[in-house]
Amino acid sequence: MKINLKATNLVLTAAIKEHLAEKIGTLDKYFNNIQQIDVEVGVITTNQNKGPIYFCEVNLSVPKKLLRFRKEYEEITKAINESSKGIKREITRYKEQMREI
Repeated sequence: MKINLKATNLVLTAAIKEHLAEKIGTLDKYFNNIQQIDVEVGVITTNQNKGPIYFCEVNLSVPKKLLRFRKEYEEITKAINESSKGIKREITRYKEQMREI
């Protein structure tokens, strides 16, 4: 499983990388045939009254399909956590579809 990280309008600090590795790096225990994971984190806009809006987008390559989940929050850690939960739900749906075939 290969994990690619990309930052948009944001510097990837060691703390962000560690948090991503903790949350996204464990996805292989939910599905053992993950080919590649592309994760993009960044800032959408900084012109908000409440502060910057962060996003985390996870693209997961599995056989014959690309699973995708994106979440936006005021805090980067919440965006990463929710994206991790969302992509796990997508993996579960994919596995259920594969069982039906």
